[in-house]
Amino acid sequence: MVLMSISSILQSFQRFGVHLGLERSKTLLNQLNNPHQHIPIIHVGGTNGKGSVCAYLSSILTEAGYKVGRYTSPHLIDWTERICINNQPIPKFRLETILIHIKNSINFNQDTPTQFELITAAAWLYFYQEKVDIAVIEVGLGGRLDATNVCDHPLATVITSISREHWQHLGPTVKDIAGEKAGIFKSQCPVIMGQVPDEVKPVFQSRIAALNCPHVWTQPGNDINNNRAVYQDIEYELPLLGEMQLNNSALAIETIKILQKQGWNITNEHIRQGIKNTQWLGRVQWIKWQNHSLLIDGAHNPAAAKMLRHYVDSLGKSIIWVMGMLSTKEHDKIFQALLKENDSLYLVPVPDHSTANPHDLAELARQICPHLTHIKTQKTVFIALTEAVQNQFPDQVIVIAGSLYLVGHFLANIQCDINQGQKY
Repeated sequence: MVLMSISSILQSFQRFGVHLGLERSKTLLNQLNNPHQHIPIIHVGGTNGKGSVCAYLSSILTEAGYKVGRYTSPHLIDWTERICINNQPIPKFRLETILIHIKNSINFNQDTPTQFELITAAAWLYFYQEKVDIAVIEVGLGGRLDATNVCDHPLATVITSISREHWQHLGPTVKDIAGEKAGIFKSQCPVIMGQVPDEVKPVFQSRIAALNCPHVWTQPGNDINNNRAVYQDIEYELPLLGEMQLNNSALAIETIKILQKQGWNITNEHIRQGIKNTQWLGRVQWIKWQNHSLLIDGAHNPAAAKMLRHYVDSLGKSIIWVMGMLSTKEHDKIFQALLKENDSLYLVPVPDHSTANPHDLAELARQICPHLTHIKTQKTVFIALTEAVQNQFPDQVIVIAGSLYLVGHFLANIQCDINQGQKY
C-alpha cells in the first residue's frame, strides 16, 4: 500500500487554522470510538515550562517501569516528536497509517477538524492502540477550548506558569489568559500550581474552590551547586539548564507525589534517576556547530526571554544574538528582555512560517537598545551564523533565539553534537 506522507496529510488541514473549540474534537474522537476515555492522563498547561515538565514526568514514569505516552507541541524537526512512548517518537509509518485512518473517518459535510485536532486525535489513538499505562498530555493553546481538554478525570492537572501570550485567541489581559488556562481543571481532580503572578492567583483559587480540587502551590526547588538541586526530601541532578528548571522539576516531583498517594509504584530513586535522564531539545541547550559552541533556545515570548537573559548573564560574557521571530509575537518586549549594551544582533527570517520582517525588527532593535555593538540582517540563519562565528571574540557567546521554529529549522539542517547540560 502506498501511503500519503505525514506532512501532506496534515498540510491539507492547515487551511483551517487556529479555531478553538471542543465540539470538533469530541465528534472526531467519537467516530474513533473515544480512545481518550481509556487512558489515565496527567494534563499540563501554562505558558512556559510545559514541555520540560512533560519531559520530566514521562522520564520519571518510564524509569518506574510504566508504559508512558507523551504528547507535546510544537515539534522542532519532525511531526513524530509530538507523540512518544517511553520517550521514543512514534514510527513514521505508524503515524501515516493512523492519520489516513482518521482522515477516512471524517465527515467532510460537518465542521472539519483543524490540523492540531487531527494530530491530537492521532496521539489518543496511538496511545490507546499501544495500551499505555498513563499519558502525559501538554495543552496546545490556552486550555478551556484546547483540543486536549476532552478528559473528565485527569489523575492530576498542572499549571506551570502564566504570562501574556496568544492574547489574540485567549484575551487581552493576563487574567483573561489565566481564566482560559484554568479551564482544564476538573471536579475533585488534583491541581499542582507553579509560579504565577499575584494578580492572577484569585482566578485560579476561585476555579479550584468551585470544583473542589485538591491542590498545592509549588515552590521552586533549591539550587545546591554543580547542576544539583533539592526539593523537599529529594536531592537530584538537574540536566536541563536555567533557573526555571528549579520550578519545572519541583512541579514534576509534586505531581509524582500525588500519583504515589494514588497507589502508583514510584520510588524516590525513580524520581532521581528519571530527572537525571531527562532530555528536552532546543531549550537553553549547548550544541557544537562547526567546532563552535552555540546556545540555542526558543525564547519566543517575553517571559521566556527574561529567563534566557538571566541564564546568559550568569556566563559573564557579551552576546551575539542570531534571532528570528514570528509576526504574531511581542517583538518589542522580547527585545527589551534580551538585548543589552555591547551585545550584537543578527536578524533572519523564520522559514516556512509567518515571519516578522528582519529589517523591521532591526529598526525596532535600534530604538530599544541603541548601544548594540552591531545590528545586521541576513537571508538565512546559516549565513548569519557563519558571519557571527567569523567575528566572534573569546568573551562572546553566540545564541540562536526568538522562535522555536527557527531553532527547529536550524537543528533539522545540521549535523551537530548535542551536549545536554554542558556548561559553557
